[in-house]
Amino acid sequence: MSPDSAATGGARIAWIRSRMPLLAETRRRFAEKRPFAGLRIGMSLHLEPKTAVLLETLAAGGAEIVGTGNHGSTQDDVVAALRARGLTLHGRRDDTLEQHAANLEAVLDARPDILLDNGADLAAGVVRRGMAGRIRGGTEETTSGAFRLRDELAGSVPFPVLVINDSPLKAIGENLHAVGQSAVESFQRITNLMIPGRRFVVIGYGWCGRGVARYLRALGGQVAVAEVDEIKAFEAALDGYLVDDLPELLPWAQAVITATGAPGVLPGSLLPLLRTGTVLGNIGHFPFEIDTAALAEQAVSRQQLDEGLESFTMPDGRELVLIAEGRMFNLAGRAPKGNSIASMDLGFLLQARSLERVALAPESLPAGAQPVPDDINRQIARRMVEVLRTGE
Repeated sequence: MSPDSAATGGARIAWIRSRMPLLAETRRRFAEKRPFAGLRIGMSLHLEPKTAVLLETLAAGGAEIVGTGNHGSTQDDVVAALRARGLTLHGRRDDTLEQHAANLEAVLDARPDILLDNGADLAAGVVRRGMAGRIRGGTEETTSGAFRLRDELAGSVPFPVLVINDSPLKAIGENLHAVGQSAVESFQRITNLMIPGRRFVVIGYGWCGRGVARYLRALGGQVAVAEVDEIKAFEAALDGYLVDDLPELLPWAQAVITATGAPGVLPGSLLPLLRTGTVLGNIGHFPFEIDTAALAEQAVSRQQLDEGLESFTMPDGRELVLIAEGRMFNLAGRAPKGNSIASMDLGFLLQARSLERVALAPESLPAGAQPVPDDINRQIARRMVEVLRTGE
């Protein structure tokens, strides 16, 4: 990566930093108190400018950072800027899945004390390697990672993991509003299609799905919801959305957006139900919600339409369009911006305060996945309301 790339990344980070007052306060306090002195934090998280400000904050508190981005969402100029400041970071935006796996292994090779995880990739690697006994604790950012910790890794994680996604602040501020806003903005920017009047099916009515549905409808989209959980489906119906089983909704759809954190929610067996021209996109963390392998296997030809936009021609002549190879398109699509600065100031303050609790008082936390402590949520909520009221 060139010096020009580092300069560009540094300028982008500077703009973001200037609009994150919550982390600025914490960075000053961390520089004084040094809660992470002597500790190494192993990180796997989307590497973009807002993440860079979080890493600066942790480093100010004495942490040594060794990390990698998530597959397909790394922003190379940001990595270059952080490397120029002495952080050990692995990975590039164009890494293959195999190289991404190697990047994760490199982070684990550094023998971290604390994990800052996204998708539970590092936690799974620690368990597989038999390293769990040396880990003080960590955080997990996503719904998908929380599923892994409580299912695949249940009972095998002997250290505390604070699940940031369990916080009501993240659910409301980041998932509902920021993911909803950024997903709709990214859909418009990548596809250049109009939202008003377009028929959307949102798969999943968790916090992210709620946000996507809300912002699509606010801009004039016609929105239907497919949700297997009866209570969430009931909520979606009373919120005014058409709710039905997915096979009933797909022939109606002009665009389908998955938002569940679970694999195979749009399986290959249902692709024949889609009308020609349907656009498919995913905003869940892992690129497994849309069966992209089946899409490629069923297609007789495929064509790159634009950066982050690919067309698949099916045997009957229908065209299906896929955004960002089925990856989280608000971060892996063309010219990604991700969630709003303010929402990530809030979300990354949750990260910083949770990691501080792990560093200073791990004995106060039980082993395994657990919510962010209530006192942290309430302190941050009070401060965020003050920032929204006063602007500072």
